Amino acid sequence: MPNSANRYISNLTRDTYALILAGGRGSRLKELTDWRAKPAVYFGGKFRIIDFPLSNCINSGVRKVGIATQYKSHSLIRHVNRAWGHFKKELGDSVEILPASQRYSDDWYCGTADAVYQNMDIIRHDLPKYVMILSGDHVYRMDYGELIAKHVETGADMTVCCLEVPVEEAAGAFGVMAVNNEKRVQRFEEKPANPAPLPNDPTKCLASMGNYVFNTEFLFEQLKKDAQNSCSGRDFGHDIIPSIIEEHNVYAYPFRDTRQGGTPYWRDVGTLDSFWEANMELVSPTPSLDLYDRNWPIWTYQEQLPPAKFIFDDETRRGMAVDSTVSGGCIISGSTIRKSLLFSNVHVHSYCTVEETVVLPGVVINRNCVIKKAIIDRSCVIPEGLSIGVDHKQDEANGFRISSGGVVLVTRDMIAALAKKSKQAADAETNKSSSQAAIA
Repeated sequence: MPNSANRYISNLTRDTYALILAGGRGSRLKELTDWRAKPAVYFGGKFRIIDFPLSNCINSGVRKVGIATQYKSHSLIRHVNRAWGHFKKELGDSVEILPASQRYSDDWYCGTADAVYQNMDIIRHDLPKYVMILSGDHVYRMDYGELIAKHVETGADMTVCCLEVPVEEAAGAFGVMAVNNEKRVQRFEEKPANPAPLPNDPTKCLASMGNYVFNTEFLFEQLKKDAQNSCSGRDFGHDIIPSIIEEHNVYAYPFRDTRQGGTPYWRDVGTLDSFWEANMELVSPTPSLDLYDRNWPIWTYQEQLPPAKFIFDDETRRGMAVDSTVSGGCIISGSTIRKSLLFSNVHVHSYCTVEETVVLPGVVINRNCVIKKAIIDRSCVIPEGLSIGVDHKQDEANGFRISSGGVVLVTRDMIAALAKKSKQAADAETNKSSSQAAIA
């Protein structure tokens, strides 16, 4: 006989529509998001950031999902179509792309609330009792069924998913909920200098994750009111939540790791340093995020590739990887990889050393290169003999970006600019030699 609690939650998840907000520009990732939206950024050796909230939905039993896209969305849409386009609408499951299409105005999406408002007709078509609004920018694993069940049990009109974080960490960084002992929200502050602590723990506060659950009709009512307010910024954190907490039931849901206990894994990989650090965590012997957990798989699109290959076993030319993650299609030819994460189809030629580096798909690293503490963007071809991350003054001279934490970002455009600069210098030297020869 099925467990009644599981049956209860499965009924609730079937009555829920999830809308993932995936139009983020991700400007703090600098050139890494020049040609892709933040949710389309690669992560973890074979995934994209969008795969995490999508996998959470599917694993939780939420099978009606919309993805609101906007900024440089081509690679994101292509990935979602390849990885998630097999769901059948006629069977009650669907993952749909919802680009800004000016249904209610002549504007594109003008904020998180407006992105939902412009898709109300699509959501209504599925007749859900509950709508879950999710950020597409974060890496984490979460059973949304427990969140939705708590929303229903408390009689909430809206539930805000939160993390318990130290007060000093939240100051100026997160939207913070002030709650009573029943977790009912009393006040919401966007990135306050002095966050309101928890009633039972003055050292911690509740920081919003940007994930919300609404009763459907209540959500639509509030979105319509917000759309008529000319002073609104069309944002859930700045506008919707502050406008409803006094007269309606708004509850906070603290996100906890119910399976392993302790603080749950959640990363906002919104800067070059945090992106690098989160990927580096995965190559440790016991990472906080277990990508090998068969009970909660992270789904994605993956090309059919041969296994990774390591060749040559000479004293000065040995293909090897230590404390690293190497994806399919990679060839490590007589080089050493340490504490690094290589995505698919990376080719490292002989006599190279790669340490503490995230290498995105399709990169070619030619002979005699030394790369340390770097992010190498997709399809870069690193010239023979180049050093990256060894001398930051030289990195700057080469046109590479160096983060505040000392991570070096290298992109195809940077490599192309460096090649052009090197050619100009070589041509100038040739012309100089020719002139001197003519004078002589």
